[in-house]
Amino acid sequence: MTPFISYLNDLVSLLYPNLCMACSDHAPAHGEIICLRCQHKLPKTNFHLEKENPFTERFWGRISIENGAALYHFIKGGRVQELIHRLKYLGKREIGIRLGQWYGAQLKQSEQFKAIDLLVPVPLHPRKERLRGYNQSALFAMGMAEAMGKPWMKNALIRKAFTETQTHKSRTERLENVLEVFAVNDSKALQDKHILLVDDVMTTGATLEACGMRILEIPGTKLSMATIAIADF
Repeated sequence: MTPFISYLNDLVSLLYPNLCMACSDHAPAHGEIICLRCQHKLPKTNFHLEKENPFTERFWGRISIENGAALYHFIKGGRVQELIHRLKYLGKREIGIRLGQWYGAQLKQSEQFKAIDLLVPVPLHPRKERLRGYNQSALFAMGMAEAMGKPWMKNALIRKAFTETQTHKSRTERLENVLEVFAVNDSKALQDKHILLVDDVMTTGATLEACGMRILEIPGTKLSMATIAIADF
């Protein structure tokens, strides 16, 4: 890099500082998106260290999953919510990929997730994905797959229709709203595999449950789940 280019880069950084995506207060280390303070203070769950945990408990009596975990606790108005808002609505794709790389590195060291064969993201409806430009869950899955050294398949599942907003619905209402929305796009690609189903935020788990039910209809499949965050409900 020439001295002039280096000077320009320093000037741009001064005028438009690369601030932390979570707090917008501190500058992260070079090449990172979250400052060191937030990396330590964001509410990690460590669920991946436990076979049974608050994530897997939400599916008891509903659907059979091998393992389940979330990277962070989702707190309303908190920094994790800010990260996910920027990822979903402000075009900050790098958040999904980087968080996926961090969590994938952790899952790779966990005995609970070593048997994964393939990562599959929860799909968006094609029209919504065109409007947004990407599927945030696919970005998270891509980062995780890279760190875990596992393959991932973006379009293993498809979303056949738009659904109404889930925000104010109960678990039963959410499940009824999405149960017939999802379909498997390539059964042979999933057959006899241990699938890690990936999404951004888990609240009631209705969307994950609906997708998981479709996966488990395929002979020989096993199902685990991972999300960026888990919210109380």
